[in-house]
Amino acid sequence: MSQIGIENHLVKRLNMREQLIKFVEIIPIEFVIRNVATGSLTKRLGIEDGTVLKEPLIEYCLKDDKLGDPLISEDHIYAFDWANKKEIEKIKKNIFRINDFMIGMFRGVGIKLIDFKLEFGRTKIDGRKEIILADEISPDTCRLWDSATDKKLDKDRFRKDLGDLLPAYTEVAKRLGILHEQSNVSAVNITKLSSIKKKRK
Repeated sequence: MSQIGIENHLVKRLNMREQLIKFVEIIPIEFVIRNVATGSLTKRLGIEDGTVLKEPLIEYCLKDDKLGDPLISEDHIYAFDWANKKEIEKIKKNIFRINDFMIGMFRGVGIKLIDFKLEFGRTKIDGRKEIILADEISPDTCRLWDSATDKKLDKDRFRKDLGDLLPAYTEVAKRLGILHEQSNVSAVNITKLSSIKKKRK
């Protein structure tokens, strides 16, 4: 059975949000695009953290939690039939387009887009198999730094014990104009995961 993913399109209409959902066959690859060197890239290659890359860099990781999502090459993708060359070329073009759009969008609100992860899937549109984006784009999947201070506004706050996630995520949402300044959002302290007991019916 093929792995099923979901393509989410968020459409803002007045004060409501809608989701258009399609079933997709997920390509088992995480596509990471980097604009600035940080994280695992700097550890692997000894690059100075925060180095601005001359051109955006795409890396491929096999989508397998048990293996720790290992880094793979494009040749691995073709050798094991995870995707063909035509699909990968289309995906790369889409990634660069998404990256260009997001860099401009975040720059306009004083945020640097450091890197982010995307997933793609196959679906049928008008009887033809098409490759579409099949992943969320959020501070959980992006690295976002304040343009002036390099303050982390993403999941690295949790990874590096830099403080609560919610205030940073709220700041991003407010700057993008998708969260009203007076929204009733309170900070929570997320320091460790705790088990939740199921209620007996």
